[in-house]
Amino acid sequence: MAVTMNAKDVISAKLAECYATIEGRRYLLMQAKDLEAKVEKTKKEVNILGKTGAGNKSTGWKGTGKMTIYHTTSIFDKLLEKYKNTGNDTYFDIQCRNYDPTSAAEGQTVILKGCNLDDGVLASFDVDGDNLEQEVNFTYEDFEVPETFKELPGME
Repeated sequence: MAVTMNAKDVISAKLAECYATIEGRRYLLMQAKDLEAKVEKTKKEVNILGKTGAGNKSTGWKGTGKMTIYHTTSIFDKLLEKYKNTGNDTYFDIQCRNYDPTSAAEGQTVILKGCNLDDGVLASFDVDGDNLEQEVNFTYEDFEVPETFKELPGME
């Protein structure tokens, strides 16, 4: 059965809220331009009796992410400086909610837990750019999906 999508089924990519909770303080990441978090399954190649080809068995997963932010905050710079000065690393949570009141799919919330910066740009300039942006790479250790998109007609 073919599922046809119409405008009321699509979630706007621009309607999202993104928060970071760092050391008990919650920050609205108004400066986030985009965010992408991926789950990559780790697999082991296994032999299968009676077959010449190998199979794959899932053995775990790892979470990685990246976000592009407008460099209008020093939150992440201060985390990197704290690590440099003390050797103490800071883990934090990111909550991202995609919600479009005009869509039948409504919304979804994902919480990335135990996020940790991989790197960061401390200083930059772009004489031709409109906005000062930086890409932030991170890993995370756990996640929850406490709110899911509504099932659309034809998806059952």
